[in-house]
Amino acid sequence: MSKFENVTAVKEANIYHNGNVTSRTLEFSDGTTKSLGIMLPGEYTFGTNEAEIMEMLSGELDIKLPGEDWKTLNTPETFNVPANSSFDLKIKTVTDYCCSYIK
Repeated sequence: MSKFENVTAVKEANIYHNGNVTSRTLEFSDGTTKSLGIMLPGEYTFGTNEAEIMEMLSGELDIKLPGEDWKTLNTPETFNVPANSSFDLKIKTVTDYCCSYIK
């Protein structure tokens, strides 16, 4: 799906890691949320409350999910992140992503 329709966009940006990772939250009528963002090259650790599905729209990165070894992902890729966990990323090229939050 290349576009979302009938959504509310939260005006304020989510800014992480000194501005190297930014996203905007989208709210859907069914109560679900997604974020659309950009990650600049660098190394980052993220924590989760909810389970997430991360869809890479462009870019290349290395990822270390809980209990797994590092692996390289290239666009297009999708990966799942468990709730109440953390994961590590090494962003190699500017990476555009869509994150779906699973309740």
